[in-house]
Amino acid sequence: MRVAVVGLGRMGAPMACNLARAGHDVVLWNRTRTKTEALAAEIGARVVETPRAAAAGANAVVTMLADDPSSEAVHRGPDGLFAAGGPRVLLEMGTMSPDHIRALAAEAPEGVTVIDAPVSGATQAAADAQLLIMAGCTDDGAAPVRPLLDAIGRKTICLGAVGAGAIMKLAVNSLIHGINQTLAEAVTLAEAAGIPRAAAFDVIGASAAAAPMIGYRRPLYLDEAAHDVTFTVALAKKDMRVTAELAEALGTAMPQGRVTLEILEEAERAGFGARDMASILSFMGEKAR
Repeated sequence: MRVAVVGLGRMGAPMACNLARAGHDVVLWNRTRTKTEALAAEIGARVVETPRAAAAGANAVVTMLADDPSSEAVHRGPDGLFAAGGPRVLLEMGTMSPDHIRALAAEAPEGVTVIDAPVSGATQAAADAQLLIMAGCTDDGAAPVRPLLDAIGRKTICLGAVGAGAIMKLAVNSLIHGINQTLAEAVTLAEAAGIPRAAAFDVIGASAAAAPMIGYRRPLYLDEAAHDVTFTVALAKKDMRVTAELAEALGTAMPQGRVTLEILEEAERAGFGARDMASILSFMGEKAR
C-alpha cells in the first residue's frame, strides 16, 4: 500500500520506519526537510515538498501532528492534504481535540475518509511497533487501513464514532499526567524523609501503585539529563488544557485534572516546557526547598 507520513517528530519517524519495514511504499513530508531526507535515505522512502504532494497517489495518509493549529495548516492550507482530493483515508494519529477531528471529517473532500486513530505509548513503543491505537471508527471502517495499523501498533481498539478516538486519548493522557504528578509528589515526600530516589522507585514499582509508565520512565525520573526527551511538559500542558475544555463542554467534574493542568502551567512558566514530563519530579523537588 502507498502511504504518506506527515509529521516526523519523536513518534512519526519511528512509525514511518515500521511502515517501510512492513513493505509499504512510504512517502514523507515534514516541515524540516533535512531531517526528512535523512530518514528517507534510511528507509528507502520518497520526500515531497508539500502535504498535497504527499497525499497525491497515496492510498492513505498518516498524520502525527502536535496540535489542532498544526493540523489545520496541514489539512486546509493551499497545498494541504485536502487540496489533493480523494479517494483516500486520512489517519489522524496525533492528539487532537474531538471538535477538530469532527470538523475535518465533515469538511473532507468527496472520497476522503477521516479517521482519528491516536496512539498510546512512548517513543520506544513507537519504535517497537507496540503502540495501542484508539480508532474513531467501526471495525469495518478500519478494514481498508488495517495493514497500516498492524504495522504501527500491537492492538487497535475501534470505538465506533468519529471523534471517539480523540476523546479516549485525552482520557488516557489525563490519567497518565495525573499519575506523573502524583508520583512526583510521592517521591519528593520519600526523599524529604531521607529515602533514596532509586529505593523509592524500587518500592513503588513492586507495589499495588505500579503502572507500566512508571517502569519504562524510571530511567528518566532517576536521571533526566542522561536521556532523550520523549514527551515534553509543554505537550502535557496542551493535553490537559484540551481535556479540561472537553470536560467543561460535557459538564463533567475534573478537579484532579485541573490541579494537574495548573502545575504543568506553573512548570512551563518556570522554564520546564521543553523538558521531559518526568522533570515534574525535579520541579516538585524545587518547590519543596
